[in-house]
Amino acid sequence: MTLIPTTMSAVQLVGHGGLDKLVYNGAVPVPGPASDEVLIRVTACGMNNTDVWVRQGAYGTEDDAAAVSTWRRQGNTLTFPRIQGTDAVGRIVATGSRVDPARIGERVMVDFSIYNRDDDSLADIDYMGHGRDGGYAQYMALPAENAHVVDTDLTDVELATFCCAYLTAERMLERARLVAGETVLVTGASGGVGSAIIQLARVRGAVPIAITSAGKEQALLDIGASAVVTRDKGDLVDAVTKASQGKPIDVVADLVAGPMFNDLLKVLKPEGRYTTAGAIGGAVVQLDLRTMYLKQLELHGSSQGTRADFRRLVRYIEENRIRPLVAGVYPLREFHRAQSDFMAKSFVGNLVVVPD
Repeated sequence: MTLIPTTMSAVQLVGHGGLDKLVYNGAVPVPGPASDEVLIRVTACGMNNTDVWVRQGAYGTEDDAAAVSTWRRQGNTLTFPRIQGTDAVGRIVATGSRVDPARIGERVMVDFSIYNRDDDSLADIDYMGHGRDGGYAQYMALPAENAHVVDTDLTDVELATFCCAYLTAERMLERARLVAGETVLVTGASGGVGSAIIQLARVRGAVPIAITSAGKEQALLDIGASAVVTRDKGDLVDAVTKASQGKPIDVVADLVAGPMFNDLLKVLKPEGRYTTAGAIGGAVVQLDLRTMYLKQLELHGSSQGTRADFRRLVRYIEENRIRPLVAGVYPLREFHRAQSDFMAKSFVGNLVVVPD
């Protein structure tokens, strides 16, 4: 029987602001699983942009784009202190009264979504690390149904690169209805979600073209991009036309927005689809509605994914159709350095934190 301590090490978000709002605490109480929950000993947890933006309070409101605000538009569920971390992998060490104790010992990947509904609607979605504590800790309690066994030889660190980034990417492509033979233009392609979109587009038989910063071109070609456009070098529309060899752009999967936004709509074919799950280049953009309606464009906002999306992601992992991109591994007590490096965006793929 595994001896479970009463306290653990964790990184707690104590308020909105800079890295100083992330506090390493070696005496956090270990949570107990509720009746329908399991307790896992966390072995690895990936990083993502959402945790950074929530820490900064960078989501604005519908009335004030510059307001300090957290992630949910449907009502705030964030309280402090909060343990963030969505991309958790670990082993079940305890079960609630309504969960089969035979599950103890399973290695699981966490579906971090708090669905709040029984159907596939994401209208009231929340997530672990926001509405409840997440995986930047030695232990984490979660609903048993969200703990998925994955039949793979990948290491815990490798498995922790998939959860948030790849689920977000898969939902974007689902919303945009990307199918075999179509061409998708991916911005922010070197990040966790962008690099996931490249691989998941290939799984669908589609052709991904990547937009990235200088120095990352070959890495994106290596994971499946058919061509790479280097950002901030000349006219973007012309560069994309050359990269696609004149073929129409069916879908834009955008994680950058900012000044690039109008050019992205320009390169879309008539009846093309635009999907976004991020705006690291600037959230407030100028939109000429004439471009949208005269070209019959579809614009989709997307965040997280459904239960079916997560199950499909697990299947892709088990079938070796996608692969992890581990760009760095950090101990939990060096979390500030890890998040600082993450924000610098000098890598391709994902960074992972491992508990002490």
